[in-house]
Amino acid sequence: MPKAPAEEIDVAGHQVRLSSPDKIVFPQHGYTKRDVFDYYLSVGDGIMRALKNRPTTLQRFPDGIEGEAFYQKRIPTRGVPDWIQTAQIKFPSNRTAVELCPADLAHVAWAAQMGTVVFHPWPVRGDAPDNPDELRIDLDPQPGNTFADVVSTAGVLREVLDDLGWAGFPKTSGGRGAHIYMRIAPQWSFVEVRRAAIALAREAERRRPDLITTAWWKEERGQRVFLDFNQMARDRTITCAYSLRANGRATASAPVTWDELPDVEPDDFDLRTLPRRFAEIGDPHAAIDDVAHDLTPLLEWVERDEKNGQGDMPYPPDHPKMPGEPPRVQPSRKNAANWSDDGVRET
Repeated sequence: MPKAPAEEIDVAGHQVRLSSPDKIVFPQHGYTKRDVFDYYLSVGDGIMRALKNRPTTLQRFPDGIEGEAFYQKRIPTRGVPDWIQTAQIKFPSNRTAVELCPADLAHVAWAAQMGTVVFHPWPVRGDAPDNPDELRIDLDPQPGNTFADVVSTAGVLREVLDDLGWAGFPKTSGGRGAHIYMRIAPQWSFVEVRRAAIALAREAERRRPDLITTAWWKEERGQRVFLDFNQMARDRTITCAYSLRANGRATASAPVTWDELPDVEPDDFDLRTLPRRFAEIGDPHAAIDDVAHDLTPLLEWVERDEKNGQGDMPYPPDHPKMPGEPPRVQPSRKNAANWSDDGVRET
């Protein structure tokens, strides 16, 4: 059977080429490259609210989700339309990269044409790449946890945010977990915003230690939902709102209201159902840009916790050793032979 010809499609005033539109991307359901392309156009306002002017890593699957995949952190140097906008970001190693920085929906459509299934934006804007304007809390269920546990954890976080007077915006992850996003004023560093995320997570943990954990080491988490503070470390990204996920069900990360969160299941939202929902109710995150919160109260909690002996937490393993960071060794392997009393590795 001959393959369908390429098409030129007008998106946001730009001509975007869609080649091989009948290529299968999600074999389980037979969803094609055109289906993925059309999906992103159908939720355009929503995904642009999540991506606009954010440096974005692309998770590409040129031969479908069962083929080879790769994360593209650097925009190609050739074959890119002249209207594509980019931004330079810096990794923990101090190396830099020029990433896609979507200015309009045509950028998303172009990425879909390039085989992108999943979008991973940084929590910054392209004109201020060192200052996050989005605080993200990742609710990561551990083995034995149910989605109901995730929902209960989200409820505790909502109480903490209410006490702060903050507006939080929940969404499903497209997998087993959930995310809560808050806009913040872009005047603090990644280090400060990550410490604020730790303080917020610790407050939730204190309220429900039986349900919630901030333990970085898996051996200490037990059957509790982990609040992954390191998703706010530099070069850590989370699948954005309305992004598809690379699984057989073609699920999507779906914004929801606080009130409906207890009644949803992650599999409710996929390539077919989320566009219908978007057409019917719009974007539950439509008000997310209405306020940019002052991080100061959380930074005061950081100081409070430090006075009570709760300082920084380990960074991801690919980060350089950070000032004040505790040892990066799981507790079961820490011993007097390789660690001194002050937590500094012996050489």
